[in-house]
Amino acid sequence: MSLSPDDVKRIARLARIEIDDAQAQATQIQLNTIFGLIATMQAVNTDGIAPMAHAQEVSQRLRPDLATEPDQRAAFQAIAPAVDGGLYLVPRVVE
Repeated sequence: MSLSPDDVKRIARLARIEIDDAQAQATQIQLNTIFGLIATMQAVNTDGIAPMAHAQEVSQRLRPDLATEPDQRAAFQAIAPAVDGGLYLVPRVVE
């Protein structure tokens, strides 16, 4: 995909950016370079390659998922202004 200077000016107008002809020409070159890089990357055959979560083969050290605080739900709900079925009731703010 290649952009013309008119395309760049139209995109700038849509983005509410004011550019002159020299800036449009420079931006056109930069955008066409980026589109060329994207086309090169899309041309690479990635069949059989599994997606990676990270560029390096690392794993996170995870702690055990254990509750460390006592359950105080009943105490908190006892002092709440309005509770129904274990849920806190709040005033409606959207009509």
